[in-house]
Amino acid sequence: MAVINPIEVEFSAIRAQGPGGQNVNKVSCAVHARFDIAASSLPQPVKERLLASRDARISQGGVLVLKAQQSRSLEQNKEDALRRLQELVDKASIVPVTRRATRPTRGSQLRRLDAKTRSGQIKALRGKVSD
Repeated sequence: MAVINPIEVEFSAIRAQGPGGQNVNKVSCAVHARFDIAASSLPQPVKERLLASRDARISQGGVLVLKAQQSRSLEQNKEDALRRLQELVDKASIVPVTRRATRPTRGSQLRRLDAKTRSGQIKALRGKVSD
């Protein structure tokens, strides 16, 4: 698993959204975490998988922007943003298994054809009865 270096993440404090009374208008406790994927120290395959993911939080320039505003504490929001960023990197560090095409066995082909024949016979018996 690739580990994110916190030095490579740029944090900026912003005002949080939502209810909070007068305090929310004067305290910047939410966090924008900006992580430049191309300039990071992550392994190249992990960078490629991160950039190839269709995540709306990744900009055209390859910068991942996360917003954390769950807590009323700036430090807890920073930790939350780092944790979520690490989860994204962990997900991208898993190498997908390539699918190898296989052919159906002779037995499975015969079983399928037998089932088709049986269902066709049952449907043929559903016709009108003639005297």
